[in-house]
Parts: sequence; C-alpha cells; structure tokens
Amino acid sequence: MDLNYHSMESLLKAAKENNCRLSALVLEQQAEQMELPKQEIYEKMRENYRVMASCIQPGSAPDLKSTSGLTGGDAYRMRTAVEQGKNLTGPLLGGALYRALAVSELNASMGRIVAAPTAGSCGVIPAVLLSYEESKNTEEDELVKALFVASGIGKVVAENASIAGAFGGCQAEIGTASALAAGALAYLQGADNEQIMQAATFALKNMLGLACDPVGGLVEVPCVKRNVAGVVNAISSAQLALAGITSVITPDDTIDSMRRIGNDLPSCLKETSKGGLAVTESARKIMERFKAPQI
Repeated sequence: MDLNYHSMESLLKAAKENNCRLSALVLEQQAEQMELPKQEIYEKMRENYRVMASCIQPGSAPDLKSTSGLTGGDAYRMRTAVEQGKNLTGPLLGGALYRALAVSELNASMGRIVAAPTAGSCGVIPAVLLSYEESKNTEEDELVKALFVASGIGKVVAENASIAGAFGGCQAEIGTASALAAGALAYLQGADNEQIMQAATFALKNMLGLACDPVGGLVEVPCVKRNVAGVVNAISSAQLALAGITSVITPDDTIDSMRRIGNDLPSCLKETSKGGLAVTESARKIMERFKAPQI
C-alpha cells in the first residue's frame, strides 16, 4: 500500500487507490510510520478516547475553579440547563456544549490536559464525539475510528499550515479542532471520504482569521468559550456536507489560506496577549487584580 499523503487531495487519492475508508488508511499509515502493530496503535487511540471521556464528570463539578479564578463552574451551569430542558439546542448539541466547557475548564484547572490538537482547543473533539456516542448509542470502536479520521486531517493541516496559536492565531487551534471534529462526525454519520473532507473544509473556512488573544497569557479567556463555538461550527459543517453541499474553495486551498492568513496576522493577535480582548479595559482590571499583593 502507498500510504504517503501530504495534502487532502493525496489523502483522498490514497484511500481511493487502496479502496478503503480514511480511518483504515490513517491507522495503517501510523502503524507503518511508528513501526508498531496496528492493534497497538488502535489501543493507544482507544485509551486517548477514554481519557477524553474521563474529563467530563470532574470538569462538570459545581465547585471547579482554575487557579486564576477566571474559569470554572460554567460546565456545571450549562449541563444543568441542558438536563432541565431550558435550552433550545436539544440533547446532542446541548450535551456537546457542556462537554466542551467541561474538558476545557478541567484543563484550565490543571485537572487533566487533553491536547486535541492543542490544550487551548482541547474541548471540541471530545465534546462532539462523546455527545454523539451518548445520543446515538454508538459503539466505542466507531468512535475510535473517527479519531483516526480526525488524525489524518490534522496531519495535513499541521504539515501545510499550523495548529499553534503562536504561529497562526486561534484559527490554527480552535479552527483546526473544529475541522477535525467535523470530519470525524461526518464519518460517524455515514459520510463517504469526499464528504468528510467537505465537512472539515466548511469548519475551517468558518474560522479563518480568528485571533489568539488570551487574557494574561492564560488558556482560559476567551479560549474556553471558543471551544463551544468550535463545537457548534463542527456540527453544522458536518450537516452541510452530508446534505450534499460542497465548498467552492477546495480543502487544500482552504488550508493554504489559513497558512497565509496566519502569516499576515500581526504578532499582537498570535498568543502574545498584546492585542484583541487581552488589552481591553476588562482585561486590564483582571491583570491589576493579579498583581495585587496577596494577604
């Protein structure tokens, strides 16, 4: 099998030539690259999924707080609203909203860090997949395969653009996570390989140009709430692709655009906390509080 791929087009081509789903091709490629048995690679990914699942309960605790005090408790509030039927989103999307907060807030509180693909975007993929599993009673093996789909897309994005906010802005973190989640969700819903790529493309396009402007340099504000936005974007993008809608701009051109936009973004919008929300009056007051002597 020729397993080499360095673009979305070549990933699709490799899958077509080998007559296989993206999940199978990526698993084969990773096993070959890491020189490990496929089953061992698969079990490693299964463990990753279980780690994601283990974050939800502690991340939803009502008394959870980060050291800074900027985040914590919002997952509990959102989960309560969902379980009481107070939101308009329904169980799948509603569940994804609070799970995105739970994983992100637990990360910010140093409870458990899930880089998916980064710590700042850690809530998107777990929220989408875990909520789908609960809503559709999906077998765990299918969720693990969906993570391999996400992994293949992520490899292409990382190789041709970036997944780091310090290099490409938040489009590279939340944008990429949302694209990976959209592709994985489309797979779970029975999309073919082309539709999976379309889902990822829609999600990435929708987040082009997103600034990385963390208050105080912490992965908390506005990062945690942007994970929620990434979830909604991923789910809507997958539905577009499954409806047979295709992007006018190709997947690879979209990734290249993200790279160019990242290069064009000023340094103040790339994780330096010198622009955007990080320099607002609200942020200034927070930083003054941090500097106050502790009694």
